[in-house]
Amino acid sequence: MRLLGLFHRWFGLFIAVFLFIAGLTGAIIAWDHELDSVLNPGFYHAQNNESQESASAMQSPLELAAQFERENPDLFVTFMPLELEKDGALSAMIAPRPTADGKTPKLDFNQVGINPYTAEVQAKREWGAISLARENILPFIYKLHYSLHLPDLGSLQTGILFMGIVGIVWLLDCFIALSISFPSRAQWRKSFAFRWGASRQKVTFDLHRSGGVWIWVLLLIIAVTSVSMNLSSQVVRPVVSLFSTLTPSPFEQRTFGTPVEPKIGREAMVSRAQTQANIQGIEAPLGGIFYSAETGLYGVGFYAPGKDHGDWGLGNPWLYFDGKTGDYVGGTIPGTGSAGDIFMQLQFPLHSGRIAGTAGRVVVTVLGLAIAMLSVTGIIIWARKRRSRLLTRAVKSTAATLPLGNRNIGLTD
Repeated sequence: MRLLGLFHRWFGLFIAVFLFIAGLTGAIIAWDHELDSVLNPGFYHAQNNESQESASAMQSPLELAAQFERENPDLFVTFMPLELEKDGALSAMIAPRPTADGKTPKLDFNQVGINPYTAEVQAKREWGAISLARENILPFIYKLHYSLHLPDLGSLQTGILFMGIVGIVWLLDCFIALSISFPSRAQWRKSFAFRWGASRQKVTFDLHRSGGVWIWVLLLIIAVTSVSMNLSSQVVRPVVSLFSTLTPSPFEQRTFGTPVEPKIGREAMVSRAQTQANIQGIEAPLGGIFYSAETGLYGVGFYAPGKDHGDWGLGNPWLYFDGKTGDYVGGTIPGTGSAGDIFMQLQFPLHSGRIAGTAGRVVVTVLGLAIAMLSVTGIIIWARKRRSRLLTRAVKSTAATLPLGNRNIGLTD
């Protein structure tokens, strides 16, 4: 038990700061779209459209994207919704087109909000920039949550890998903490109790121990899904494949290389995607389309406007196509595939709480705050015990230098 206590102490100290950050940011980004739309309505709502006579004046997302690219020939749209809510703006991700020598120019923005009535760009920003400006605060928090904004080293996504390692340590510590919380059968009730009328030290200890015990299953789920989302290809998929066959992702079968432009246009790809969706029995409407220049793949998602994260269950269906030939190369259909496939589909819905809709997101918000609390109380308990140990050593050291008859001075109450 003493060895487990040491592991819990040092594992906890290693992950405490990072879990505090992840917990607080996770509580916020459970509502990222809602909060961002309040802070930055230009990405979500058509501005100054009072003079428009009716919603029929709105241009389609495909028309807006095509016009944007005509007016900005050095840029192309990498992700965009295919349907807009009434008076909703087109929020699109963009990237520079590679130059003749294969190099990709740098931009100071990668997301635009386009007015659907006038086709004018009414908002722009660099999604994920290290900035606390109003237009950047929610994307900054979102990226901080899963990568700490640590810089990449070449193709190595340092921040994502590091937070995945933190997740592994946290996962191990979940089982260690549970073990030391129940030292004996006779004392199991104490592990669930909160001594609210006791001293501040005891209340802090109970918040850490008993608080963790009450929500242990939820903490375990968040820890597992954290590892799954940050170390999917490196750790989780190889482990899951030992127990169940996994359908290879189209991206796993591609080599990331020099960005290439698609030979098939978005309009043609959307038409092919709808045909394939009919074959697959997908009933949800066309929701969004992206193009990955590094792999030459299109992805087309099916969901209602504004529901790109998925609002319930296992998420949205996505179909993937070769950008050069237009051939269908695979898809992710929620609830289909092997047991391993469905396990992987569960990861984001569980982590975000969206598997249970709005109620699940509320739980994730509360859980994020609880994780931050457990991190703080853990550090407080460690600091108090460390101070006590240092004081005891100092007293013993002082006593050892006293004459034999005086050595008990200071060591008794």
